[in-house]
Amino acid sequence: MVNLGLARISALLKQTPQTWKAIHVAGTNGKGSICAYLNAMLRANQIPCGRFTSPHLVEPRDCISINDSIVSESKFRHFEDMVKRRNEEQQIGASEFELLTATAFEIFESENIEFGIIEVGLGGTLDATNALKHKCVTIISKIGLDHQSFLGNTIEEIASQKAGIMRKSIPCVVDSSNSNSVLDVLRKHAEEAGSSIIFADAESNDLSSKLQDTLEPHQRQNLACAYGAFRLALPQYASSIDSLVSAVRNVVWPGRLQWVSIEKITHRKENVLLDGAHNPQSAEALSGFVQKHLRSQGKPVTWVLAATRGKDVSEMLKLILRDGDSIAAVEFGPVDQMPWVQPTNSTDLLNTASKCGVAISSKFDASTNIRSALDWASQTTNEGPLVIAGSLYLVSEIFKLLRANEY
Repeated sequence: MVNLGLARISALLKQTPQTWKAIHVAGTNGKGSICAYLNAMLRANQIPCGRFTSPHLVEPRDCISINDSIVSESKFRHFEDMVKRRNEEQQIGASEFELLTATAFEIFESENIEFGIIEVGLGGTLDATNALKHKCVTIISKIGLDHQSFLGNTIEEIASQKAGIMRKSIPCVVDSSNSNSVLDVLRKHAEEAGSSIIFADAESNDLSSKLQDTLEPHQRQNLACAYGAFRLALPQYASSIDSLVSAVRNVVWPGRLQWVSIEKITHRKENVLLDGAHNPQSAEALSGFVQKHLRSQGKPVTWVLAATRGKDVSEMLKLILRDGDSIAAVEFGPVDQMPWVQPTNSTDLLNTASKCGVAISSKFDASTNIRSALDWASQTTNEGPLVIAGSLYLVSEIFKLLRANEY
């Protein structure tokens, strides 16, 4: 189970140096994209960096990268074993995520990186990543309602938890498109913590403006946050806009508005859209993208959908579904190292869709058979638009299927 707190991770990292500077990223949506943009900016300037994001999409080591590559399996196993031995010998009782966080920090130290880009796992204040020793800038992205059972039932309570990553005399870049009530909470916390806030706005950001024709609105906001932090961390490189534009333009963040081919699985020749939207806010961004790029063809959309149990499925479906759409509901399998994560029952998902006030053309209950869901969706939509969405854990299952069919 999730057990937030800093005592165990602090014990795990007691003897671990952190000689690198950290850029710490919290928020509900956009964290991973911000980390990807930051990584691209650092690498465009040949700055050695590590990146730690979550959840993993195929296997745990996917969370940890050095410069432009996922850490090798041998290196990951070496440091993971070392951290696990420490946990057992000292009887710390660390969680899986705490062990993974400590493993990442050990790897970063061994690689002599200059900067570590660290995504918060859950919340902020009590998240294992908040054991960072040398933050140079923090970032708070778009905040919405998610993980209420851990972070609070209101958006203001959630914002307060995210704000816990702020540090005295360390600047914090905040997505200015957050609601006024969220911004008020963040301002108050910054004042109490002795931090300063820099509001990131895509409309007044040089880098975001240069890419406004190629990025969606929420992506431009994420880029504005990343560039704001980059300028604070490395002001000497901030003027190299042209090299940053080139680097950012080529960023692909797996499972977020990503076009993929499933031809090896279903023989469908047209690419499908894969997105990990898993809360109302990210579903709204997905809906806007689908409306702009897929519904303009005048054809209904066929969806392959899954959701994590406990998510606000009804609100998500109301945002993405339209009259004439078709749905294949499916359940993702066990999540490695996260046994508490369970899928929404596929039958329940279809029943919820039926109550959304949208005329669904056809439905298919695939239960736990994801390949069957993809086959049905490919046949149903023919050459029309097909979108796979609703959960990062479904995205993970798709990547595993694609990897298994590479050979």
